[in-house]
Amino acid sequence: MTETGGLETAGGERLRRWRLVLGGEGDGTGRALSGRDAAMDGALAALYGGGVGGRAQGERSAGLGASAPRVARWLGDIRTYFPSPVVQVMQRDAIERLGLSALLLEPEMLEAVEPDVHLVGTLLSLHKAMPDTTRETARAVVRTVVEQLEKRLAARTRATLTGALDRSARISRPRHHDIDWDRTIRANLKNYLPEHRTVVPERLVGYGRASRSVKKEVVLCIDQSGSMAASVVHASVFGAVLASMRSIATRLVVFDTAVADLTDRLDDPVDVLFGTQLGGGTDINRALAYCQSKITRPADTVVVLISDLYEGGIRDEMLKRVAAMKGAGVEFVALLALSDEGAPAYDREHAAALAALGAPTFACTPDLFPEVMAAALEKRPLPVP
Repeated sequence: MTETGGLETAGGERLRRWRLVLGGEGDGTGRALSGRDAAMDGALAALYGGGVGGRAQGERSAGLGASAPRVARWLGDIRTYFPSPVVQVMQRDAIERLGLSALLLEPEMLEAVEPDVHLVGTLLSLHKAMPDTTRETARAVVRTVVEQLEKRLAARTRATLTGALDRSARISRPRHHDIDWDRTIRANLKNYLPEHRTVVPERLVGYGRASRSVKKEVVLCIDQSGSMAASVVHASVFGAVLASMRSIATRLVVFDTAVADLTDRLDDPVDVLFGTQLGGGTDINRALAYCQSKITRPADTVVVLISDLYEGGIRDEMLKRVAAMKGAGVEFVALLALSDEGAPAYDREHAAALAALGAPTFACTPDLFPEVMAAALEKRPLPVP
């Protein structure tokens, strides 16, 4: 291929892409679409046409309406033409922009969608309105997403937390591979020999092996207001993983203006999710009061509040409870979100007040969560992003 030919090909590809983005005959590209490109353009037009989202008016006016067969065909089309991450974004936009939530109550629609965390959140908000014919299909969709998350997160979480628990049991006669060299050197600095530029260790400090008894207690306190849907999904998966570890006693509490203890469902995170009720108000103080009443070993307990901190209850009482728990020796962490979505909307005044009490308050990704929990269990500074 000549250099000129290569430039023409690259220029043509740029015009093609701009034509798909702009979506109109009068968009200035002078490019006509045919075949697969025309089909892709039609799928985009059905969602973003009619001048919505900056797209040209004119030909892009197909729409999806409220026709279940048409939506089902469109869902199949976008899975054919676009990669999975793009499909998930388009599905989310269709639900939010075109009000298609009601159509998800039909089994054939659920079978056509691409499962993801946001779809699970939508299904959980609708599940009380679902007809019996849809419930099992919805559970299958939710289980698919949960299993994907468990596969991604479980092994690393167990390994990280097991290491943290092992390090909490120090021994003085460790085997070589169990020696904590940092602590050993610090414990033997008085034995430094300048002429040899080395430390002679009289006492070795090592990591103990985890026993089968419960070492730590973890309380996950989860805000189930509608804005926290993705965090609820991730927290439920992590709750199930923690509950599977014998050396950690895990309690999972969800709340809006009422409080529900879902600890007895932790063997199946899908049951946990269907035990939630996304939406409604928020009473953090009431939820923390319940959690506080269940703490029996404060010095060995980590409480993780997952909330955007928009409090509908008694603010001062909420802060007093956090201060009391910390004063008793509880490690308290407030996560503004537990998701991959980036910086969330949250109550900055409440976040600042918790931080002033010494309670780390920040948004956390699922991949960072195991490290955060490990640091909390070891009572060392958290890896705040």
